Amino acid sequence: MPDTDHDIRRDDSALPGCGPLFPSAETGAKPNRRQIFEAVRAAGAIARVDVARQIAVSPATVTQISSDLIAAGLIVETELPRRDSDSTRGRPPVGLAVKPEAGVVVGIKISDRSNSAVVLDLAGTMLGSATLPAPPAARTTEELLDEAETVIRAALANAGTGPRRPDAVALGLPGMVDFDLGRVLWCPFATESDIPLRDLLTERLGVPVQIDNDANLLALAELWFGAGRGLDNFAVVSIEHGLGMGLVIRHQLHRGGMGHGMELGHTKVQLDGALCRCGQRGCLEAYVADYALVREAHTALNLGHQSTCADDMLETLYRQAKEGNELAKTIFNRAGRYLAAGLANVVTLFDPALILLSGERLRYDFLYAEDVLNEARALTLKPGRPPTPVEIHAWGDLVWARGAGALALDFATEMLVG
Repeated sequence: MPDTDHDIRRDDSALPGCGPLFPSAETGAKPNRRQIFEAVRAAGAIARVDVARQIAVSPATVTQISSDLIAAGLIVETELPRRDSDSTRGRPPVGLAVKPEAGVVVGIKISDRSNSAVVLDLAGTMLGSATLPAPPAARTTEELLDEAETVIRAALANAGTGPRRPDAVALGLPGMVDFDLGRVLWCPFATESDIPLRDLLTERLGVPVQIDNDANLLALAELWFGAGRGLDNFAVVSIEHGLGMGLVIRHQLHRGGMGHGMELGHTKVQLDGALCRCGQRGCLEAYVADYALVREAHTALNLGHQSTCADDMLETLYRQAKEGNELAKTIFNRAGRYLAAGLANVVTLFDPALILLSGERLRYDFLYAEDVLNEARALTLKPGRPPTPVEIHAWGDLVWARGAGALALDFATEMLVG
């Protein structure tokens, strides 16, 4: 990727701990016990007095509850580094940290190309992972359950956790997912619709399960491990085999009133336009996603009805665009203009502090070239303020599973801590 002012890579391990660094709108409704635990995990290691200051409770309350959490085997005392103002004499200051081995969770991403899983301890440290190829054809519900179980076993074997069962599992996949009901309403590679996947997987694994849209998990990965830990609000736009979006508002993932909002890829940009894989026409995804580029590449590469691997076709199209093929460049530029319109709509609707672009297709730099970002700015209302920053965040393939791991950690915390 070119070295431009918007091409910023953030080190997700630069800060200790994991989880949002600031409380969300719902934090005040949580029991003090859970607020204290989450403050400790977010900090990595923290003094009791700092916990009391952060969550606005008395030091005595923190002392009492932390003693209970230590007795329950959920947190431990740990030495803290001395501050400049501390005396160098006497014992080092003592703080609190999560006891990592107190819990184990698994996060899974199921997709149309590969399946991945990560194993995290209760402190958020990755213990192991696995990535397996996915079948090229559409899959039945039973096949999806088999795939999830297989990749979980592979990740647990890699982590070396032995016979211990995970405390929680979370799974993400593309499509329309009702988070509250745990149902997959539509998935591009599933042969069935309205699948009660959460309950079926819970029954199969014998452990508590949550499911969510994969773009939401990408936002959770940023909120728990990445660039969004200290941000009040931000949006993540993913460009993969489809186009997705996750939105964080007030340090909390926003799913919409019915649990399956933020479907940026299926907003309409052209009435009676190109056919989208969801079955409707004119969706933004139908002009930006890889299958849209493949559709146009047949013409640009003079393939006619010749059958060619989609990935090979995209790489050929990209190479020809780089070599100056005007028709190939036009295809990417057209997709970039539609993406610019989508980004401008995100800014106009939600006014995020930051937009993060992520996903495999970002290796095609035409999609985030300066012309694209300039057009997005030009399409956005300008009320006398600087433009919304857009950054490129090129995570590895496990980012989706890590986002699922964050969801599983939150779920396990609710059960273990209360």
